[in-house]
Parts: sequence; C-alpha cells; structure tokens
Amino acid sequence: MTKATLSKYALNNYRMASYLLLAIGLINLRYQTGKEGVLTNSLTIVIPGIAMLLTTFAKGAYSLLARREVMALLAVLGAALVTWAITN
Repeated sequence: MTKATLSKYALNNYRMASYLLLAIGLINLRYQTGKEGVLTNSLTIVIPGIAMLLTTFAKGAYSLLARREVMALLAVLGAALVTWAITN
C-alpha cells in the first residue's frame, strides 16, 4: 500500500469547507435568536467545522485526510450538515 499525500488543493478544500460550516453555524445562531434549541442546532454545525479546521493544521492527520474514502465520507457529512443547516 502506497502512502497517500495530501495536496495543497485538497488541504485548502478541507479548510474552506470548515470555514463554511463555522460561518453557517454562526449565521444560524444570529438569525434564529429567540427560537428554542438554536444553540444546540448551531453547535451541531459549528463543532464539526472547528474540529475539521483544527485537524487540517495537524501534520500527523495529513495521511488520513489524503485517503479517498475519508475524502468521500467528509464530503457527504459536510453536505448533509450544510443541507440541514439551511433547511433548519
């Protein structure tokens, strides 16, 4: 098995997706002020964004992030979170 390397473009895509989740979560928090459970809903979006952003700065995680199945899984999870945040 060869060791996969993470390109700077893939790393940038991970970071931009993380910023997207963070921004959508904070916007959700601001514009749904007064609704019940808004903090829980917003944190459900913000926490994975922060976790992913921090992971992209850990050099040891690059080999994990470079794997195609991890890329696909994170793309599906990210898309699901964005869709849920918009429709929530």
